[in-house]
Amino acid sequence: MVSERVLITGFTGFAGSHLVDYLLTLEEVEIFGMRRWRSRTEHIDHLTDNVQTVECDLRDQISVSRAIAEVRPDKIFHLAAQSFVPTSWSAPEDSLHTNVIGTLHIFEGVRQAGIDPWIQVACSSEEYGLVHPDEVPIKETNPLRPLSPYAVSKVATDLLAYQYFQSFGMKIVRTRAFNHTGPRRGDVFVCSNFARQIAEIEKGKREPVIRVGNLEAKRDFTDVRDMVKAYWLSLKHGEAGEVYNIASGTTWKISEVLDMLLSRSKVQITIEEDPDRLRPSDVQILLGDFSKFHQATGWKPEITFEQTLQDILDYWRARV
Repeated sequence: MVSERVLITGFTGFAGSHLVDYLLTLEEVEIFGMRRWRSRTEHIDHLTDNVQTVECDLRDQISVSRAIAEVRPDKIFHLAAQSFVPTSWSAPEDSLHTNVIGTLHIFEGVRQAGIDPWIQVACSSEEYGLVHPDEVPIKETNPLRPLSPYAVSKVATDLLAYQYFQSFGMKIVRTRAFNHTGPRRGDVFVCSNFARQIAEIEKGKREPVIRVGNLEAKRDFTDVRDMVKAYWLSLKHGEAGEVYNIASGTTWKISEVLDMLLSRSKVQITIEEDPDRLRPSDVQILLGDFSKFHQATGWKPEITFEQTLQDILDYWRARV
């Protein structure tokens, strides 16, 4: 059996490093990871013997085209992005440039190389934005009403992928991932942020006060280790040109997430609202309907949210 050449953009990141972990359990896969020269590497230090690193900056078309021509991948998982919603408020131009133009560079690089790989484009549930109460759980057909520059960048990426499928017949599958979390998640994201604060309080490195933003928002959380399996299956069984929600089909209030993490600690901790953690506009509920993806691939989440939170807390306890 001939091995498949798989290229992952953003493989130094949270989801990218977990995708590599998963692909290493499969046979006949040759893995190439695209990274910027200045990217942090702590997530992939354990992987470097098994992945061929390709230096590249997504915002530079020549750099991207050279990388794709060199690797000539059979599959591309396009995960690289500016993915933190609050950063998109403070640096909207950078978020749009990285996410939209970076994706354009991938598609044009593929065309210039004259190859025909399957491409998974990591889109986001944030695209749905303002969701009315009678629209949950959210299907792929729901209107897109983005509420942040990040969400706008993902809508543009999503539609660009559709256009390249229609215009050039490229084998692109769009996955709209709902919130995913787990060990290695950056501490700017809510579950990881709470867990790190708790771990630091337990070690006496911080006063016993946890600072929070909007606790009323409801989110649909999937473990990243389930999510990356879904990414792989999207290119094995998904249909080119289609878009698929990937979600758990359950929501948790952010206040419930905090309570579950606090219940795993023996220290007394008080809660304070931090105005800096509140956004100009926030999505109140994200609850995904993943039935279309389940029918196409058989995928469903396997790791419980309780287990995910325990693993995140243990990760930060080992690090702080």
